[in-house]
Amino acid sequence: MNPDILKEERNKEWRSELRSRIKAKERTNIPRVKMPELEPEIRVKYQNREVNKGLDVAQAQREASRCMDCANPTCMEGCPVSINIPKFIKNIERGEFLEAAAALKETSSLPAVCGRVCPQEKQCEAHCFYVDKLKKEAVAIGYLERFAADFERDSGKSNIPGTAKPNRIKVATVGSGPSALSFAGDMVKLGYDVTVFEALHEIGGVLKYGIPEFRLPNSVVDFELENLKKMGVKFQTNFIVGRTASFDDLKAQGFKGFFIGSGAGLPRFMDIPGENYNGIMSSNEYLTRVNLMDASSDNSDTPVIKGKRVAVVGGGNTAMDSVRTALRLGAERAIIIYRRSEAEMPARIEEVKHAKEEGVEFMTLCNPLEYFADSKGRVNKMRLNKMELGEPDASGRRRPVPMEGSEFELDVDLVIVAVGVSPNPLVPSCLPDLKVSRWGTIVVDEEKMQSSIPQMFAGGDIVRGGATVILAMGDGRKAAENMHLHLKNHSANH
Repeated sequence: MNPDILKEERNKEWRSELRSRIKAKERTNIPRVKMPELEPEIRVKYQNREVNKGLDVAQAQREASRCMDCANPTCMEGCPVSINIPKFIKNIERGEFLEAAAALKETSSLPAVCGRVCPQEKQCEAHCFYVDKLKKEAVAIGYLERFAADFERDSGKSNIPGTAKPNRIKVATVGSGPSALSFAGDMVKLGYDVTVFEALHEIGGVLKYGIPEFRLPNSVVDFELENLKKMGVKFQTNFIVGRTASFDDLKAQGFKGFFIGSGAGLPRFMDIPGENYNGIMSSNEYLTRVNLMDASSDNSDTPVIKGKRVAVVGGGNTAMDSVRTALRLGAERAIIIYRRSEAEMPARIEEVKHAKEEGVEFMTLCNPLEYFADSKGRVNKMRLNKMELGEPDASGRRRPVPMEGSEFELDVDLVIVAVGVSPNPLVPSCLPDLKVSRWGTIVVDEEKMQSSIPQMFAGGDIVRGGATVILAMGDGRKAAENMHLHLKNHSANH
C-alpha cells in the first residue's frame, strides 16, 4: 500500500487523538486477550458448532487499544493481501466497528474467513511491534479481523465496496476457492464482467469442502459470497471448464481473460502395501463427503465409513481437521501419526491445542509401513516404525530417519491419509500450450501470476501445490492487478 496514503490516514485527527488518549507504557502493559471457546466436552459432540466463540465488544476494544498505531506498520509486511491493519484496528478502538469492516473490505474479499483460518501467528502477527521490539505477545490481529467482520454481518448493515463503471470486458475464473474469489472481487471493483465457474454444486471450493464447520461455519462463507454477488460477480455451478465447455467455447462467448484457481484436489497416497484396503481414504475424500455431502448423517445416500479406532497420517491443518472430525463422528480413539516431531508440524498451534483438548492422541516420530485387513478386506491393523530426526533436508526441517528394530503394530479400523495433495490435472490436460512443472503445477511469472498463455493467469494451490487461504488470496489479488494492466495494454494496441 502507498506509504503516503498510510501516513495521511495516520495523521487524521481522530487517529492522533486516540494515540494521545493512552500512554504507550499503559498500552504495552495490557495483556493479550484470550479467545473464548466452547468447552471441549461439548464441542466434540457437534460437527457444526464453532469452537472459537469470538470476542465481545469490551474485549475487542481493549485488545485494539494495545495497538501502538506505529508510524511504520511492520504488521502489514506480513499480510499477503495488504490490509491496512492499523486503520481497521483503530476504528475498533474508537467504537466504529462498521468503519473497521469497511477498511478490511478495501483489500480483502473474505475478512470473516481470514479472521478464522489464516495463520496470523506466522504472518501479520509475526511482524507486530510487540513481537519484534518488546518480545511480548502480538496484538491479536486475527481475532480483531473476525470481530469486525462478524459485527458487520450481525448488524444487518453490509457495506458493499464500490465498483468502477462497467467496461463490458468479460473475464472468467475457473474454480471458486479463495484465490478465485479474491481475484473476482478485485476484478469486479475494476469494472469487469466477472463469471466464476465451479465444477461442484456449491461455491467456495476448499472453504466449503475442506474446512469443517467447527472451524469455519458455512453461513460465514455464504455471507462473503453474497457480498461478491451484490458487487456483480456471477457464479455458475456444476460447470467443468474443459468438459462442460472448452476454453475456445468461452472465448467464442467473448471472454478475454481467464484466471485458473482450480486448486489441488488430487489426493496423494504413500504407496505402501495394503493402502487399497477398505477403510483407508484420503483426507480430501473424507472431508468433502462429510462437509459437502452430509455423509455423516445415517440416512445419507453416500454414508462415510465411521471408525472406532481412527488413525490420521499427517501433521498439517487438514490432518487436524480430519482427526477432529473423526472424534465428532464417534471415534473412541483418534490418533495423529506424524513422522517428524510436534515442533515441525505445519498445523496451526491453535489447531494442535484444540485437538489435544478434545482428546486426540499424538504419535509423533512414527511412520506407517504397511496395512492389514480382516477377511472382508476392511483395514484392521497397521505396522509402523519409530523415527528419529537426522540432518536438515532442503526445506530446512530435520529429516526423519527410521530407527532400526523399532517396528510395532496398531489396531485401527479407519485410516485417513493427509500427506498432501496434487494439483487438479484437468485444466493443464486440455491446454497443450500451457507450461506446467513436473509436479503438475501451472508455471507462472511470480511477479504477475501470468502463465505461458498471455491471457491466462493462475494462483493458489494449482500454482503452489499447497497454500494457505491467505496466500491463495494474495495470488488472486496480484493476478487481478496484472490482468487489468494486460487487458488495458492489449485493448490500447488493438
